[in-house]
Amino acid sequence: MVEENSSALSGFQWLYGGVDLIVRTEHGAVRGVADGDVMAFKGIPYAAPLDGPRRFQAPVAPPRWDGLRDASRHSASVPQAPIPPLPAIWRPGDATDCLTVNVWTPDRGGHLPVMVWFHGGAFLGGTASTDGFDGAVLARDGVVVVTVNYRVGYEGFGWVEDAPSNRGILDQLAALRWVRDNIISFGGNPDNVTIFGESAGGVSVATLVAGSGRRGLFRRAIAQSPAAMYVDEDEARKLGELITGPLGVPPTAAGLAGIPPEALHAAQAPAMAEISANREVWTNNLPYNVVLDGEVLAELPWVAMRGSAAHGIDVIAGFNRDEATSFTADLPAEARDVESLARALHLPGSTAAEYRSAYPGASDSDLHTILLSDQLFRMPAVWMAEAVATAGGRGFLYEFTWETPQRDGVLGATHGLDVPFTFGRCDDPLAVQMLGEEPAGFDALSAEIRRSWTAFAATGDPGWPLYRLAERQTRIFDDPVSVAADPIRGSRQIWAHRFPELG
Repeated sequence: MVEENSSALSGFQWLYGGVDLIVRTEHGAVRGVADGDVMAFKGIPYAAPLDGPRRFQAPVAPPRWDGLRDASRHSASVPQAPIPPLPAIWRPGDATDCLTVNVWTPDRGGHLPVMVWFHGGAFLGGTASTDGFDGAVLARDGVVVVTVNYRVGYEGFGWVEDAPSNRGILDQLAALRWVRDNIISFGGNPDNVTIFGESAGGVSVATLVAGSGRRGLFRRAIAQSPAAMYVDEDEARKLGELITGPLGVPPTAAGLAGIPPEALHAAQAPAMAEISANREVWTNNLPYNVVLDGEVLAELPWVAMRGSAAHGIDVIAGFNRDEATSFTADLPAEARDVESLARALHLPGSTAAEYRSAYPGASDSDLHTILLSDQLFRMPAVWMAEAVATAGGRGFLYEFTWETPQRDGVLGATHGLDVPFTFGRCDDPLAVQMLGEEPAGFDALSAEIRRSWTAFAATGDPGWPLYRLAERQTRIFDDPVSVAADPIRGSRQIWAHRFPELG
Protein backbone atom coordinates (compact mmCIF):
# COMPACT_ATOMS: atom_id res chain seq x y z
CA MET A 1 0.00 0.00 0.00
CA VAL A 2 2.91 2.42 0.72
CA GLU A 3 4.82 3.07 -2.48
CA GLU A 4 7.49 5.79 -2.20
CA ASN A 5 9.69 6.62 0.74
CA SER A 6 9.72 10.03 2.36
CA SER A 7 12.70 11.41 0.45
CA ALA A 8 11.24 10.28 -2.87
CA LEU A 9 7.95 11.96 -2.00
CA SER A 10 9.66 15.29 -1.30
CA GLY A 11 9.00 17.60 -4.21
CA PHE A 12 7.02 14.86 -6.00
CA GLN A 13 3.64 15.53 -7.54
CA TRP A 14 1.25 13.09 -9.08
CA LEU A 15 -0.81 14.98 -11.64
CA TYR A 16 -3.80 13.87 -13.66
CA GLY A 17 -5.10 16.46 -16.10
CA GLY A 18 -3.43 19.14 -14.00
CA VAL A 19 -5.14 18.02 -10.79
CA ASP A 20 -2.93 17.19 -7.80
CA LEU A 21 -4.04 13.77 -6.53
CA ILE A 22 -1.80 13.69 -3.46
CA VAL A 23 -3.15 14.72 -0.07
CA ARG A 24 -1.23 14.77 3.20
CA THR A 25 -3.25 13.53 6.17
CA GLU A 26 -2.17 13.59 9.81
CA HIS A 27 -0.86 10.03 9.48
CA GLY A 28 0.75 10.20 6.06
CA ALA A 29 0.31 11.09 2.40
CA VAL A 30 -2.21 9.37 0.12
CA ARG A 31 -2.57 9.32 -3.65
CA GLY A 32 -6.09 9.20 -5.06
CA VAL A 33 -7.56 8.79 -8.52
CA ALA A 34 -9.60 11.04 -10.80
CA ASP A 35 -13.18 10.01 -11.52
CA GLY A 36 -14.07 12.50 -14.22
CA ASP A 37 -14.38 15.85 -12.47
CA VAL A 38 -14.31 14.26 -9.00
CA MET A 39 -11.27 13.05 -7.07
CA ALA A 40 -11.56 9.82 -5.06
CA PHE A 41 -9.36 8.70 -2.16
CA LYS A 42 -10.17 5.22 -0.87
CA GLY A 43 -9.14 2.93 1.96
CA ILE A 44 -7.58 5.61 4.20
CA PRO A 45 -7.09 4.27 7.76
CA TYR A 46 -8.71 6.21 10.58
CA ALA A 47 -7.86 3.55 13.20
CA ALA A 48 -5.27 0.84 13.74
CA PRO A 49 -5.63 -2.64 12.20
CA LEU A 50 -7.84 -5.15 14.02
CA ASP A 51 -5.04 -7.45 15.12
CA GLY A 52 -5.24 -9.77 18.17
CA PRO A 53 -7.26 -8.49 21.13
CA ARG A 54 -7.59 -5.12 19.39
CA ARG A 55 -10.34 -6.80 17.36
CA PHE A 56 -12.61 -6.34 20.40
CA GLN A 57 -11.28 -3.15 21.95
CA ALA A 58 -11.95 0.53 21.43
CA PRO A 59 -10.32 1.93 18.27
CA VAL A 60 -6.92 3.57 18.52
CA ALA A 61 -5.15 5.86 16.08
CA PRO A 62 -3.50 4.22 13.08
CA PRO A 63 0.29 4.08 12.84
CA ARG A 64 1.92 6.73 10.68
CA TRP A 65 3.39 5.78 7.31
CA ASP A 66 6.40 7.46 5.75
CA GLY A 67 5.84 6.96 2.05
CA LEU A 68 2.94 7.54 -0.31
CA ARG A 69 -0.06 5.33 0.36
CA ASP A 70 -2.07 4.17 -2.62
CA ALA A 71 -5.67 5.35 -2.13
CA SER A 72 -7.02 4.20 -5.48
CA ARG A 73 -8.79 1.11 -4.12
CA HIS A 74 -11.05 0.23 -1.22
CA SER A 75 -9.57 -1.55 1.77
CA ALA A 76 -10.73 -4.94 2.93
CA SER A 77 -14.09 -4.97 4.66
CA VAL A 78 -14.45 -5.60 8.39
CA PRO A 79 -14.89 -9.25 9.51
CA GLN A 80 -18.47 -10.48 9.07
CA ALA A 81 -20.56 -13.46 8.14
CA PRO A 82 -21.94 -13.84 4.61
CA ILE A 83 -25.58 -12.80 4.19
CA PRO A 84 -27.05 -14.99 1.40
CA PRO A 85 -27.98 -14.51 -1.37
CA LEU A 86 -25.53 -11.58 -1.45
CA PRO A 87 -21.91 -12.38 -2.35
CA ALA A 88 -19.47 -12.65 0.55
CA ILE A 89 -18.11 -9.26 1.59
CA TRP A 90 -15.33 -10.58 3.83
CA ARG A 91 -13.24 -13.76 3.56
CA PRO A 92 -10.83 -15.42 6.01
CA GLY A 93 -7.36 -14.05 5.47
CA ASP A 94 -8.48 -10.59 4.39
CA ALA A 95 -6.28 -7.73 5.58
CA THR A 96 -6.94 -6.38 9.07
CA ASP A 97 -6.39 -2.68 8.22
CA CYS A 98 -10.08 -2.33 7.44
CA LEU A 99 -11.19 0.59 9.65
CA THR A 100 -10.99 3.04 6.79
CA VAL A 101 -12.76 5.93 5.10
CA ASN A 102 -13.31 6.76 1.44
CA VAL A 103 -13.47 10.38 0.26
CA TRP A 104 -14.89 11.93 -2.91
CA THR A 105 -14.31 15.63 -3.54
CA PRO A 106 -15.09 17.89 -6.50
CA ASP A 107 -12.74 20.66 -5.33
CA ARG A 108 -9.80 20.30 -2.96
CA GLY A 109 -9.88 24.04 -2.30
CA GLY A 110 -13.62 24.37 -2.00
CA HIS A 111 -14.25 24.45 1.79
CA LEU A 112 -17.43 22.53 0.95
CA PRO A 113 -20.12 20.93 3.16
CA VAL A 114 -19.15 17.40 4.22
CA MET A 115 -21.50 14.39 4.22
CA VAL A 116 -20.41 11.28 6.15
CA TRP A 117 -22.27 8.03 5.34
CA PHE A 118 -22.82 5.06 7.67
CA HIS A 119 -24.06 1.96 5.84
CA GLY A 120 -26.82 -0.39 6.96
CA GLY A 121 -26.81 -4.15 7.42
CA ALA A 122 -28.55 -4.83 10.76
CA PHE A 123 -25.13 -4.54 12.48
CA LEU A 124 -24.56 -8.04 11.09
CA GLY A 125 -22.73 -6.98 7.95
CA GLY A 126 -22.15 -4.32 5.35
CA THR A 127 -19.26 -2.36 3.90
CA ALA A 128 -18.47 1.10 2.58
CA SER A 129 -16.96 -0.46 -0.56
CA THR A 130 -20.35 -1.41 -2.03
CA ASP A 131 -20.68 0.02 -5.54
CA GLY A 132 -23.99 1.61 -4.56
CA PHE A 133 -22.21 3.82 -2.03
CA ASP A 134 -19.87 5.35 -4.59
CA GLY A 135 -19.94 9.04 -3.69
CA ALA A 136 -18.99 10.56 -7.07
CA VAL A 137 -22.50 11.52 -8.21
CA LEU A 138 -23.40 13.05 -4.86
CA ALA A 139 -20.07 14.90 -4.68
CA ARG A 140 -20.77 16.51 -8.05
CA ASP A 141 -23.70 18.25 -6.36
CA GLY A 142 -21.20 20.34 -4.39
CA VAL A 143 -20.26 18.35 -1.27
CA VAL A 144 -17.37 16.25 -0.01
CA VAL A 145 -18.62 12.69 0.57
CA VAL A 146 -17.07 10.32 3.12
CA THR A 147 -18.09 6.68 3.58
CA VAL A 148 -17.02 4.68 6.62
CA ASN A 149 -16.14 1.08 7.42
CA TYR A 150 -17.05 0.32 11.03
CA ARG A 151 -17.09 -2.92 12.99
CA VAL A 152 -20.23 -5.03 12.79
CA GLY A 153 -21.15 -8.44 14.24
CA TYR A 154 -19.60 -9.57 17.50
CA GLU A 155 -16.49 -7.47 16.90
CA GLY A 156 -18.60 -4.33 16.78
CA PHE A 157 -21.57 -4.96 19.05
CA GLY A 158 -21.17 -8.25 20.95
CA TRP A 159 -20.73 -8.40 24.72
CA VAL A 160 -17.08 -8.38 25.91
CA GLU A 161 -16.40 -8.26 29.65
CA ASP A 162 -13.25 -6.15 29.53
CA ALA A 163 -14.01 -3.94 26.54
CA PRO A 164 -16.45 -1.11 25.95
CA SER A 165 -19.86 -1.76 24.44
CA ASN A 166 -20.86 -0.28 21.10
CA ARG A 167 -17.41 -0.57 19.55
CA GLY A 168 -18.97 -0.04 16.12
CA ILE A 169 -20.28 3.34 17.30
CA LEU A 170 -16.88 4.14 18.81
CA ASP A 171 -15.42 3.42 15.37
CA GLN A 172 -17.84 5.93 13.85
CA LEU A 173 -16.81 8.54 16.39
CA ALA A 174 -13.15 7.86 15.57
CA ALA A 175 -13.94 8.30 11.86
CA LEU A 176 -15.68 11.60 12.61
CA ARG A 177 -12.62 12.77 14.53
CA TRP A 178 -10.53 11.86 11.47
CA VAL A 179 -12.90 13.98 9.36
CA ARG A 180 -12.57 16.89 11.78
CA ASP A 181 -8.79 16.72 11.66
CA ASN A 182 -8.20 15.96 7.97
CA ILE A 183 -11.13 16.86 5.74
CA ILE A 184 -9.98 20.43 5.08
CA SER A 185 -7.14 18.96 3.00
CA PHE A 186 -9.75 17.31 0.76
CA GLY A 187 -11.73 20.53 0.29
CA GLY A 188 -14.23 19.98 3.10
CA ASN A 189 -15.33 22.34 5.86
CA PRO A 190 -14.78 20.58 9.22
CA ASP A 191 -17.27 22.97 10.82
CA ASN A 192 -20.08 21.93 8.46
CA VAL A 193 -20.39 18.14 8.67
CA THR A 194 -23.62 16.22 8.11
CA ILE A 195 -23.88 12.55 9.07
CA PHE A 196 -26.33 10.34 7.20
CA GLY A 197 -27.15 6.66 7.07
CA GLU A 198 -29.88 4.12 6.37
CA SER A 199 -31.31 1.24 8.43
CA ALA A 200 -28.54 0.28 10.90
CA GLY A 201 -26.79 3.37 9.57
CA GLY A 202 -29.90 5.34 10.53
CA VAL A 203 -29.74 3.76 13.98
CA SER A 204 -26.13 4.93 14.14
CA VAL A 205 -27.17 8.47 13.20
CA ALA A 206 -29.88 8.56 15.88
CA THR A 207 -27.41 7.19 18.43
CA LEU A 208 -24.76 9.76 17.56
CA VAL A 209 -27.24 12.65 17.71
CA ALA A 210 -28.54 11.58 21.12
CA GLY A 211 -25.24 10.33 22.56
CA SER A 212 -22.62 12.01 24.66
CA GLY A 213 -19.54 11.60 22.47
CA ARG A 214 -20.35 13.65 19.38
CA ARG A 215 -19.80 17.20 20.63
CA GLY A 216 -18.33 19.32 17.88
CA LEU A 217 -18.03 16.48 15.37
CA PHE A 218 -21.08 17.25 13.20
CA ARG A 219 -23.71 19.90 12.71
CA ARG A 220 -26.54 18.09 10.96
CA ALA A 221 -27.93 14.57 10.67
CA ILE A 222 -30.11 12.54 8.28
CA ALA A 223 -31.58 9.27 9.59
CA GLN A 224 -33.04 7.19 6.76
CA SER A 225 -35.25 4.36 8.10
CA PRO A 226 -33.77 4.29 11.62
CA ALA A 227 -34.77 1.23 13.65
CA ALA A 228 -35.45 0.66 17.33
CA MET A 229 -32.35 -1.51 17.81
CA TYR A 230 -31.52 -0.82 21.46
CA VAL A 231 -31.04 -3.11 24.48
CA ASP A 232 -29.87 -2.69 28.05
CA GLU A 233 -26.60 -4.14 29.31
CA ASP A 234 -28.22 -7.18 30.89
CA GLU A 235 -29.86 -8.23 27.62
CA ALA A 236 -26.66 -7.52 25.70
CA ARG A 237 -24.80 -9.86 28.06
CA LYS A 238 -27.38 -12.62 27.61
CA LEU A 239 -27.31 -12.24 23.84
CA GLY A 240 -23.54 -12.51 23.94
CA GLU A 241 -23.77 -15.72 25.98
CA LEU A 242 -25.96 -17.28 23.28
CA ILE A 243 -23.08 -16.86 20.85
CA THR A 244 -19.93 -17.31 22.94
CA GLY A 245 -21.25 -19.94 25.37
CA PRO A 246 -21.13 -22.85 22.88
CA LEU A 247 -17.62 -21.81 21.86
CA GLY A 248 -16.29 -22.46 25.35
CA VAL A 249 -14.23 -19.29 25.62
CA PRO A 250 -14.40 -16.48 28.16
CA PRO A 251 -16.05 -13.37 26.72
CA THR A 252 -12.89 -11.28 27.10
CA ALA A 253 -10.91 -9.50 24.41
CA ALA A 254 -7.99 -11.90 24.79
CA GLY A 255 -10.20 -14.98 24.95
CA LEU A 256 -12.22 -14.05 21.89
CA ALA A 257 -9.10 -13.05 19.96
CA GLY A 258 -8.19 -16.74 19.82
CA ILE A 259 -11.39 -17.57 17.95
CA PRO A 260 -11.11 -17.07 14.18
CA PRO A 261 -13.66 -14.57 12.93
CA GLU A 262 -15.37 -17.13 10.73
CA ALA A 263 -15.92 -19.45 13.71
CA LEU A 264 -17.39 -16.64 15.80
CA HIS A 265 -19.64 -15.57 12.94
CA ALA A 266 -20.84 -19.14 12.39
CA ALA A 267 -22.06 -19.20 16.01
CA GLN A 268 -24.47 -16.36 15.19
CA ALA A 269 -26.84 -18.59 13.20
CA PRO A 270 -27.98 -20.87 16.05
CA ALA A 271 -28.22 -17.84 18.34
CA MET A 272 -30.52 -16.09 15.86
CA ALA A 273 -32.65 -19.24 15.62
CA GLU A 274 -32.93 -19.27 19.41
CA ILE A 275 -33.98 -15.63 19.46
CA SER A 276 -36.62 -16.22 16.77
CA ALA A 277 -38.00 -19.27 18.57
CA ASN A 278 -38.40 -17.32 21.81
CA ARG A 279 -39.34 -13.91 20.45
CA GLU A 280 -41.24 -12.93 23.58
CA VAL A 281 -38.05 -13.12 25.66
CA TRP A 282 -36.05 -10.59 23.67
CA THR A 283 -36.45 -6.90 22.94
CA ASN A 284 -35.46 -7.32 19.27
CA ASN A 285 -35.06 -10.24 16.89
CA LEU A 286 -31.40 -9.61 16.12
CA PRO A 287 -28.30 -10.49 18.16
CA TYR A 288 -26.60 -7.10 17.81
CA ASN A 289 -27.99 -3.78 18.95
CA VAL A 290 -26.83 -0.49 20.40
CA VAL A 291 -26.38 -1.00 24.14
CA LEU A 292 -27.75 1.59 26.54
CA ASP A 293 -24.45 1.62 28.42
CA GLY A 294 -24.52 5.13 29.88
CA GLU A 295 -21.38 5.99 27.97
CA VAL A 296 -22.23 6.07 24.27
CA LEU A 297 -25.96 6.32 25.00
CA ALA A 298 -27.96 6.38 28.23
CA GLU A 299 -31.55 6.16 26.98
CA LEU A 300 -33.54 5.69 23.80
CA PRO A 301 -32.57 8.43 21.32
CA TRP A 302 -36.09 9.82 20.89
CA VAL A 303 -36.43 10.06 24.66
CA ALA A 304 -33.06 11.83 24.98
CA MET A 305 -33.92 14.18 22.11
CA ARG A 306 -36.98 15.41 23.97
CA GLY A 307 -34.51 16.99 26.36
CA SER A 308 -31.36 18.74 25.22
CA ALA A 309 -29.62 15.82 23.47
CA ALA A 310 -30.15 17.19 19.95
CA HIS A 311 -29.55 20.82 20.89
CA GLY A 312 -27.80 22.62 18.04
CA ILE A 313 -28.17 19.70 15.60
CA ASP A 314 -30.48 20.00 12.58
CA VAL A 315 -32.19 16.66 11.95
CA ILE A 316 -33.97 14.98 9.04
CA ALA A 317 -35.66 11.64 9.78
CA GLY A 318 -37.73 9.58 7.40
CA PHE A 319 -39.05 6.22 6.29
CA ASN A 320 -40.26 4.28 3.28
CA ARG A 321 -43.99 3.70 3.12
CA ASP A 322 -43.80 -0.10 2.69
CA GLU A 323 -40.68 -0.84 4.76
CA ALA A 324 -41.54 -4.42 5.74
CA THR A 325 -42.55 -5.85 2.37
CA SER A 326 -38.97 -7.06 1.87
CA PHE A 327 -39.50 -9.33 4.88
CA THR A 328 -43.18 -10.29 4.41
CA ALA A 329 -43.75 -10.61 0.65
CA ASP A 330 -42.69 -14.26 0.54
CA LEU A 331 -44.40 -15.35 3.75
CA PRO A 332 -47.41 -17.68 3.42
CA ALA A 333 -50.75 -16.04 4.15
CA GLU A 334 -51.15 -17.90 7.44
CA ALA A 335 -47.85 -16.41 8.69
CA ARG A 336 -49.07 -12.85 8.12
CA ASP A 337 -51.40 -12.70 11.06
CA VAL A 338 -51.69 -9.29 12.68
CA GLU A 339 -52.81 -10.62 16.09
CA SER A 340 -49.83 -12.99 16.32
CA LEU A 341 -47.47 -10.21 15.31
CA ALA A 342 -48.87 -7.87 17.96
CA ARG A 343 -48.28 -10.52 20.63
CA ALA A 344 -44.72 -11.13 19.40
CA LEU A 345 -44.06 -7.40 19.64
CA HIS A 346 -45.38 -7.25 23.23
CA LEU A 347 -48.24 -5.00 22.17
CA PRO A 348 -51.69 -4.93 23.82
CA GLY A 349 -54.41 -7.30 22.64
CA SER A 350 -56.43 -4.43 21.19
CA THR A 351 -53.66 -3.46 18.75
CA ALA A 352 -55.02 -5.45 15.79
CA ALA A 353 -58.48 -3.91 16.21
CA GLU A 354 -56.94 -0.42 16.37
CA TYR A 355 -55.07 -1.04 13.13
CA ARG A 356 -58.25 -2.29 11.44
CA SER A 357 -59.96 0.93 12.50
CA ALA A 358 -57.08 3.13 11.35
CA TYR A 359 -56.76 1.35 7.97
CA PRO A 360 -60.32 0.24 7.14
CA GLY A 361 -59.54 -0.76 3.55
CA ALA A 362 -56.58 -3.00 4.37
CA SER A 363 -56.65 -6.79 4.59
CA ASP A 364 -55.28 -8.46 7.70
CA SER A 365 -52.27 -9.54 5.63
CA ASP A 366 -51.64 -5.91 4.67
CA LEU A 367 -52.13 -4.82 8.28
CA HIS A 368 -49.44 -7.30 9.30
CA THR A 369 -47.02 -5.52 6.95
CA ILE A 370 -48.12 -2.06 8.08
CA LEU A 371 -47.70 -2.95 11.76
CA LEU A 372 -44.27 -4.48 11.16
CA SER A 373 -43.22 -1.46 9.07
CA ASP A 374 -44.29 0.81 11.92
CA GLN A 375 -42.49 -1.18 14.59
CA LEU A 376 -39.28 -1.62 12.65
CA PHE A 377 -38.72 1.76 10.99
CA ARG A 378 -41.64 4.12 10.51
CA MET A 379 -42.37 4.96 14.13
CA PRO A 380 -38.71 5.45 15.16
CA ALA A 381 -38.39 8.06 12.38
CA VAL A 382 -41.59 9.78 13.49
CA TRP A 383 -40.44 9.67 17.13
CA MET A 384 -37.22 11.44 16.16
CA ALA A 385 -39.12 14.23 14.41
CA GLU A 386 -41.61 14.48 17.28
CA ALA A 387 -38.80 14.63 19.84
CA VAL A 388 -36.87 17.37 18.04
CA ALA A 389 -40.07 19.39 17.60
CA THR A 390 -41.00 18.93 21.26
CA ALA A 391 -37.57 20.24 22.29
CA GLY A 392 -37.98 23.27 20.02
CA GLY A 393 -35.26 22.17 17.61
CA ARG A 394 -34.98 22.12 13.85
CA GLY A 395 -36.34 18.82 12.58
CA PHE A 396 -37.79 17.60 9.29
CA LEU A 397 -39.72 14.43 8.38
CA TYR A 398 -40.08 12.67 5.02
CA GLU A 399 -41.87 9.63 3.59
CA PHE A 400 -40.54 7.84 0.50
CA THR A 401 -43.47 6.43 -1.50
CA TRP A 402 -42.04 5.71 -4.98
CA GLU A 403 -42.91 2.11 -5.85
CA THR A 404 -40.50 -0.28 -7.51
CA PRO A 405 -41.91 -2.12 -10.54
CA GLN A 406 -39.92 -5.22 -9.63
CA ARG A 407 -41.80 -8.40 -8.68
CA ASP A 408 -44.99 -7.05 -10.24
CA GLY A 409 -45.07 -4.18 -7.77
CA VAL A 410 -45.71 -6.25 -4.63
CA LEU A 411 -42.79 -4.62 -2.78
CA GLY A 412 -44.05 -1.05 -3.19
CA ALA A 413 -41.75 1.46 -1.48
CA THR A 414 -39.81 -1.20 0.37
CA HIS A 415 -36.92 -1.04 2.82
CA GLY A 416 -33.67 0.20 1.29
CA LEU A 417 -35.27 1.39 -1.94
CA ASP A 418 -34.29 4.99 -1.16
CA VAL A 419 -30.55 4.29 -1.06
CA PRO A 420 -29.90 4.18 -4.84
CA PHE A 421 -31.78 7.47 -5.14
CA THR A 422 -29.61 8.97 -2.39
CA PHE A 423 -26.36 8.20 -4.21
CA GLY A 424 -27.71 8.56 -7.76
CA ARG A 425 -26.58 5.03 -8.63
CA CYS A 426 -29.03 2.57 -10.16
CA ASP A 427 -26.42 0.44 -11.94
CA ASP A 428 -24.85 -1.56 -9.10
CA PRO A 429 -26.11 -5.18 -8.77
CA LEU A 430 -28.25 -4.61 -5.65
CA ALA A 431 -29.88 -1.51 -7.15
CA VAL A 432 -30.66 -3.38 -10.37
CA GLN A 433 -32.21 -6.16 -8.31
CA MET A 434 -34.40 -3.65 -6.45
CA LEU A 435 -35.21 -1.27 -9.30
CA GLY A 436 -34.83 -3.15 -12.55
CA GLU A 437 -33.02 -1.84 -15.62
CA GLU A 438 -33.35 1.91 -16.30
CA PRO A 439 -36.33 2.53 -13.99
CA ALA A 440 -38.65 5.27 -15.23
CA GLY A 441 -38.46 8.43 -13.16
CA PHE A 442 -35.27 7.44 -11.33
CA ASP A 443 -33.10 10.32 -12.51
CA ALA A 444 -35.61 13.05 -11.64
CA LEU A 445 -36.45 11.74 -8.17
CA SER A 446 -32.81 10.98 -7.38
CA ALA A 447 -31.88 14.54 -8.36
CA GLU A 448 -34.65 15.87 -6.08
CA ILE A 449 -33.47 13.82 -3.10
CA ARG A 450 -29.83 14.71 -3.67
CA ARG A 451 -30.78 18.37 -4.02
CA SER A 452 -32.62 18.19 -0.69
CA TRP A 453 -29.79 16.38 1.10
CA THR A 454 -27.01 18.63 -0.18
CA ALA A 455 -29.02 21.82 0.46
CA PHE A 456 -29.63 20.61 4.00
CA ALA A 457 -25.92 19.88 4.40
CA ALA A 458 -25.05 23.36 3.16
CA THR A 459 -27.71 25.47 4.90
CA GLY A 460 -29.91 23.34 7.17
CA ASP A 461 -32.92 23.82 4.85
CA PRO A 462 -33.88 20.78 2.71
CA GLY A 463 -36.65 22.65 0.92
CA TRP A 464 -39.78 21.75 2.86
CA PRO A 465 -41.31 23.03 6.12
CA LEU A 466 -40.00 22.25 9.56
CA TYR A 467 -41.84 19.47 11.38
CA ARG A 468 -44.06 21.20 13.94
CA LEU A 469 -46.55 19.44 16.19
CA ALA A 470 -49.39 21.68 15.03
CA GLU A 471 -49.13 20.70 11.34
CA ARG A 472 -46.68 17.77 11.11
CA GLN A 473 -45.70 18.77 7.57
CA THR A 474 -43.89 15.93 5.81
CA ARG A 475 -42.06 15.74 2.49
CA ILE A 476 -43.43 12.99 0.23
CA PHE A 477 -40.73 11.72 -2.12
CA ASP A 478 -42.51 10.40 -5.21
CA ASP A 479 -43.14 11.49 -8.78
CA PRO A 480 -43.95 14.33 -8.28
CA VAL A 481 -42.72 15.33 -4.83
CA SER A 482 -45.21 16.98 -2.50
CA VAL A 483 -45.86 17.92 1.12
CA ALA A 484 -48.53 16.25 3.27
CA ALA A 485 -49.68 16.82 6.83
CA ASP A 486 -49.29 13.83 9.17
CA PRO A 487 -49.34 11.16 6.42
CA ILE A 488 -49.43 8.14 8.78
CA ARG A 489 -51.65 9.74 11.39
CA GLY A 490 -53.44 6.49 12.24
CA SER A 491 -50.24 4.64 13.11
CA ARG A 492 -48.78 7.62 14.94
CA GLN A 493 -51.84 7.95 17.16
CA ILE A 494 -51.94 4.24 18.00
CA TRP A 495 -48.33 4.25 19.13
CA ALA A 496 -48.60 7.64 20.85
CA HIS A 497 -51.51 6.30 22.88
CA ARG A 498 -49.55 3.21 23.95
CA PHE A 499 -46.21 4.97 24.46
CA PRO A 500 -46.90 8.64 25.22
CA GLU A 501 -43.28 9.22 26.21
CA LEU A 502 -42.19 8.42 22.63
CA GLY A 503 -44.56 10.35 20.44
